[in-house]
Amino acid sequence: MSDSTPTSVSLNGLARQLIANGVITEESAMQVSADAENSNKSFLSALAENPEVSSSSVSQVIGADFGLPVFDLSRIDPESLPHEFITEELVIEQNALPIMRRGSKLFVAISDPTNSEPLDKYKFTSGLSVEAVIVEESKLAEMRKSVADNSGGLDNNLDESFEFDVENPDDNAGDEDEGSDVDDTPIVRYVNKVLLDAIKRGASDIHVEPYEKVFRIRYRVDGVLQEVANPPLNMAMRLTSRLKVMSRMDISERRVPQDGRIKLKISKNKAIDFRVNTCPTLFGEKTVLRILDPSSAQLGIDMLGYEPEQKELYMDALSNPYGMILVTGPTGSGKTVSLYTGLNILNEPGTNISTAEDPAEINLEGINQVNVNPKAGLTFAEALKSFLRQDPDVIMVGEIRDIETGSIAIKAAQTGHLVLSTLHTNDAPQTLSRLLNMGIPAFNIASAVSLIIAQRLARRLCENCKEKDDLPDNVLLDEGFKQEDLEGLEIFKAVGCNKCNDGYKGRVGIYQVMKISEAMGRIIMDGGNALDIAAQAQEENINDLRQSAMLKIKQGILSLEEANRVTKE
Repeated sequence: MSDSTPTSVSLNGLARQLIANGVITEESAMQVSADAENSNKSFLSALAENPEVSSSSVSQVIGADFGLPVFDLSRIDPESLPHEFITEELVIEQNALPIMRRGSKLFVAISDPTNSEPLDKYKFTSGLSVEAVIVEESKLAEMRKSVADNSGGLDNNLDESFEFDVENPDDNAGDEDEGSDVDDTPIVRYVNKVLLDAIKRGASDIHVEPYEKVFRIRYRVDGVLQEVANPPLNMAMRLTSRLKVMSRMDISERRVPQDGRIKLKISKNKAIDFRVNTCPTLFGEKTVLRILDPSSAQLGIDMLGYEPEQKELYMDALSNPYGMILVTGPTGSGKTVSLYTGLNILNEPGTNISTAEDPAEINLEGINQVNVNPKAGLTFAEALKSFLRQDPDVIMVGEIRDIETGSIAIKAAQTGHLVLSTLHTNDAPQTLSRLLNMGIPAFNIASAVSLIIAQRLARRLCENCKEKDDLPDNVLLDEGFKQEDLEGLEIFKAVGCNKCNDGYKGRVGIYQVMKISEAMGRIIMDGGNALDIAAQAQEENINDLRQSAMLKIKQGILSLEEANRVTKE
């Protein structure tokens, strides 16, 4: 401490109260005030650095002066803090920390009761009444630092100041008693951790599954399910109830399937949606959450894995003012991302785009999106009829499921509109047969459909650890390679390292992009089947899914094992 005592420093009321109670001398108080002013700190922060002053005595005086309870923060386990109300932003910006929730009250630890801003912030963000508790400045600073350091533990790229788009979830607690909100705080934190951990791992789905003797949670990462946790079986109902509350489902109804959504804001500029479905099983409700990341629709077509000639065909079809583009493949094959990537390319101020989906998975600004609701009479067909009365340029139909929807979509494509949609078929030629089997006339199909994309998603080899796989020529020939392919061919296999999942990291699309040529149109008109169309596609050098996968193997992107898993019949 300096030998010269500042004379121009004024003491605040708190400093004078501490002097009056003998906690600090006037000379020391003036020196601390000067230090605080020079270092741009609060008086209490500067005082906490003075070894001659008892922090405990300071907090006792403050508590008595303001009539507030005093609490020893060292008695609190950081893991027991109400983390659902703690955000990194508030922890860093505000000198306060929530330490306990009891019913509708949130107890917040502060060291300086003259600053009401932290209490107002936590009252606003929590929606609860806030009670102040006085703690020592040094211990508060230490715990805030610990919480801030640990807040990025799941992913350094995630902002833990997340918010769930849920309205007063505890008000919907149904059959739970009034005091359960305190007991269920660990459940709330555990669910939040599961959701954030899934995002960190790049999962596409979360499966929460109760069985007779075990309860497990699995993530689907790169298309393959992985078991990640086995919580105690007695947590199953409470964890499922929490997910149902967050998804705005009826938690008292356990006999029928339900659908809902959760919106998770992980930063100021990014939010992740979860599409949630529950289904009653023998030993409780299985819950599946599908993770929908809007940023996936803005990756750009070059990131999806199309070969140059395939990309050119897709871009040409998108540039047409009319016609139908169909994307086909099983659930989870990336159809939605392919469609939205196309819509993103078309999304310009001069273009009127409308979509009918069940439900809308990714929100794109500038596109008019409609969720179909069959119970209310809003089917795909009804939405299409409405769109056609609103002067559309581009229409996207989530799925063609029946002849009525298919017929209206075909007519729209024939009358000056670009139509995009999906079907569930195994490859591109079978898509045309499927439309015929629905009852749509062959002439309409041949004249309206311009492009069909069949696709799969395969796990991409990890560039860090993949190794060359020495396979005999006869094995490669049996797998579909041609003799001329074998010269200089290098095939790689998955190994596994600390940067990937069993030798794979990320996924890549495998595509069959088939433009409907005049010859294919004639085959359709003549009543040809999928085999006839596939033969014509081969004559026109259109790779099928297997051939596209083999090309990815040659490029060192796929392993033969993964190509067989995804494409071999």
